[in-house]
Formats: sequence, C-alpha cells, structure tokens
Amino acid sequence: MTAVLGISAYYHDSAAALLVDGELVAAAQEERFSRQKHDARFPNQAINYCMSHAGLGYADLDHVAFYEKPFRKFERLLETYLAIAPSGWGSFARSMPTWLRQKLYLSREIQQQLNRQFGGRIIFPEHHESHAASAFFASPFQNAAILTADGVGEWATTTLGRGTENGIELLDQIEFPHSLGLLYSAFTTYCGFRINSGEAKLMGLAPFGKPRFSDRIRETLMDIKPDGSFRLDLNYFNFHKGLTMTSRRFHQLFEGPPRDPETEITQRVMDLAASVQSVVEDILLKMAQHLHHKTGLENLCVAGGLGLNCVANGQLRRKSPFQNIWVQPAAGDAGGALGAALFVWHQLLGNDKIQAASSSTGLPVYTGPAFNQHQIESAIQPSGLAESPQIEKLSFHDNHSRRSCRMRVYESNH
Repeated sequence: MTAVLGISAYYHDSAAALLVDGELVAAAQEERFSRQKHDARFPNQAINYCMSHAGLGYADLDHVAFYEKPFRKFERLLETYLAIAPSGWGSFARSMPTWLRQKLYLSREIQQQLNRQFGGRIIFPEHHESHAASAFFASPFQNAAILTADGVGEWATTTLGRGTENGIELLDQIEFPHSLGLLYSAFTTYCGFRINSGEAKLMGLAPFGKPRFSDRIRETLMDIKPDGSFRLDLNYFNFHKGLTMTSRRFHQLFEGPPRDPETEITQRVMDLAASVQSVVEDILLKMAQHLHHKTGLENLCVAGGLGLNCVANGQLRRKSPFQNIWVQPAAGDAGGALGAALFVWHQLLGNDKIQAASSSTGLPVYTGPAFNQHQIESAIQPSGLAESPQIEKLSFHDNHSRRSCRMRVYESNH
C-alpha cells in the first residue's frame, strides 16, 4: 500500500487530499470544519478527516506533498522588493515575519503538525505543476492540453502544457507581475469587493453592464499578443509594491476612486465588471487557440483560480477549437492539495492513470464528509428547528449513492 497526502495552506483555501494506491479516498477544505471562509491555516481538521476516513495514521503515510515551493516563492518576493525599494516597505515589513518564522520551514512545520509520526518524504511540486496535475490526472483523458491561470504561484501566473498518460509537461508560462488573475482581482477590489472571494461577484455583475471600458483596458493597461501572452503596464497597479491593488493613475483612467464596500453599485461599476470580464475571456480564448495549434490535441484541461470563472469556461467551450474541455471542480488553491498528491503518484512514482479517471467525469467530486438522517436531526434538535413545519427532512447520502456528479466534460458541437 502506498499512501500520499496532499496539502495546500498558508495563502487561502487550505485543503487536504489523500490517495491510497492512486485512488482518491478523501479530500476536504479546511473551511468546512473551521467554518472560517477561505481558511488559510494549516488544514489539521481536513487532514484528520482524510486519515480517519481511510483508517490510517500519520505513520502509514509514504509521501506528503505540499502544493508549491516555498523557497522559490520567497525568492520572488525578495527580488520584487529589492527591485522596487524603497517602495513596498510596508508590504515587506508585514509579510517577512511570517515567512521567517513559519513559511520558510515548511518541512519542520509539517512534521510538527503530523505529531512527528511521519517518516516518509515531503515533496514540493511547483504551484502550477500542482494545478496542472489536478486538472490532467483527475480528468477522463489519456492525453490533453493543459491551461492553468491564477494570481501567482512562485513566479508563474499562467502556464500552457500537455499531459500524456502518466506525465505532464509545462511548455510556456507568463511570470509575475504580469498576471491575468491579478488583473481581475485589481478590478474586483476597485469595484468594492474582497480579493480572493469577490471575484465571483464581479463575474456575476458583468452581465448587467456594457463593456465600454474594454478597449481602454486592452490599449492602456495591457500589451496583448496574438497568442494571448501579455504584459501589464505596472504604472496603473500597486500589487507588486504596496498593500493595495490599484494606483491613482488607474483611478483616473477609470473615472473615479474605488467603490467603498457595501455602497450602491452604480452602472459604472457594472460596466467595469463587464469590461474586464470581456477582456479576460478574449485573452483566455487566444491562449486556448494557441495551445491547440501548439499541441494538436483535441482535449483541454483547465485549472487555477481563473478556472472558477464559469462564464469564461463557457466561451472556451463554444469558441475554442478543442473538442472536449474538462475543468477541475476545485480549480483554485484548494484543488492544489489534490494536484500535489496526484503529481507524486503519477509524475514522480510513474504510475499510470487509474481506472476512476477513465469515466466521463474523471475522479469523484464528492470527497468530503457525508451525514445520515440521524446525524442531521441530532445537529438540528438543540436549536428547536427540528420541530418547525418549514424544515423539510433532509439527508446527505454516502458519496456515491443516489447522487451523480455533474459532468465536467464539455463536448462541442463542431
């Protein structure tokens, strides 16, 4: 038996995933237990659930995989701060204590969190390798092109690659500070929503606006190439040197200061949402077209935070040349825990894709705790809600009973 534990932590959406002989036994996000949305702390409760569900102890683990390389990330932070000094001092002073106390010593931290009972190897794939692995190895495809895009990992913000049987290869990448995810997050905060969670609100707001600022974004904020690669004009941004996302020049370009949270959402804010959504969709489509030409493959796998933009995914389905598209259900950092474990099992240990990934939906989606009728009623009873006529009897069945995964394979009409 070979057991591999994958972990993502210390940025947002901490999670754990457990593979036993290549089979996904359990996976869960820490927020489901802590009740703290986007919980970034070490996922102790999620790990304990996975291990308990499998009937294993920490000593039974053969490998632990963390979803990124902390030293490479630290290298990027130091190089960025040195390049812009003395600007960015506030951000530097705020982030360094945590890095010097904890994040640079993740091997030690993991051993401590596992009660020093783990005696195997701790492996650190790159951030976008974990995203790519979570997309391809969990998919139903034996070969596929891979597109990952988010804010930033170590240096990469976007990667183009391919997967074949038990291996992935990243062919091209865009590096920090040029980031499609950070562009979207900049507009998220500018429109008064919270970064790393409000992006979904911005996407939902976009259909209510008109993309009247889209040309301004393309022509002023960015230099976009035909293959979808791009560079940002950093004069309009602050994320690389400060504690805010946008600069005064950005505010002047888009006709006003950032919207205060919880204030009225004006037509201008809706138009801003529509505009950045349109630009991001166009860039992702260009990348997909370039990736199809480069790989000649019919299947595409998508992961990274921008993989959660279901509207952009719909555009890829309708307009890209790929026949089939599979989006990792946990496309963001939570899915990095699964990706790290899959990277070890397939890429490093050389194991073939398992049977579970040969179905039309890929690996199972319902991997967290399940509750029966008695457990639900016991939880509701103390509140008095169980007697309310408005409360219908509910039950959450076991992961694979009377409940089917929604298909994640999109088949084009062409």
